[in-house]
Amino acid sequence: MKQMKILMVVTGTGMFPDGKQETGLWLSELTHMYDSAKKRGYDIVIASPKGGDTPVDPTSLKTMYMDKLSKSYWDDSEFRDVLRHTKSLDEVSGEVFDCIYLAGGHGAMFDFPDNAVLQELIKNHYEHNKIVAAICHGVCGLLNVKLSDGQYLVKDKKVTGFSWFEESLARRKEDVPFDLEALLRERGADYEKALIPMTSKVVVDNNLITGQDPFSSKEMAKVVMRQLNKAQ
Repeated sequence: MKQMKILMVVTGTGMFPDGKQETGLWLSELTHMYDSAKKRGYDIVIASPKGGDTPVDPTSLKTMYMDKLSKSYWDDSEFRDVLRHTKSLDEVSGEVFDCIYLAGGHGAMFDFPDNAVLQELIKNHYEHNKIVAAICHGVCGLLNVKLSDGQYLVKDKKVTGFSWFEESLARRKEDVPFDLEALLRERGADYEKALIPMTSKVVVDNNLITGQDPFSSKEMAKVVMRQLNKAQ
């Protein structure tokens, strides 16, 4: 049985454009996937658009959002060191992975959608039947990916991602650069969301796996691991 290799992409953007509000990676959206992959002995590579330090959204570190697993990783100096020294997407662009996973946090809205290296990585892996997974605002990284036929990757695919109503609940409607839910629909995606906002929702469309929000982190990790097991 071959060792599976997973690329986890995190944002490098730590501030909203107003320069007053901090953002970054939503911690639990990385920790659950990281923990599941680590326990299975997978080769894990963490990269960000420019490489280097990963800003973490301070809201994701609050007690009401940070579960026990995420806190254990946040308290782990080795893991914190991994977050400080991510590879750049350019560094990993020539590598082949069994899965590409895009973690969220509002920062991803600013440095994922128009990153050409990320788009090419996702396109190539998806077209070679590798798993492409994204959660919450990480789904922004799928928005502008076009396949070899010129069609958007998300066109006619069942997907989810952070909903516009959830942006309202998070009081971020005035701060975000676009409405992710609306843009997914505009690109022809079959967008789905949980009946109750801020609850777990994971959508699988063959090798494309998306999670709606931070509360989907545990389920997302389980589903991706299950799909990777099938691929082994």
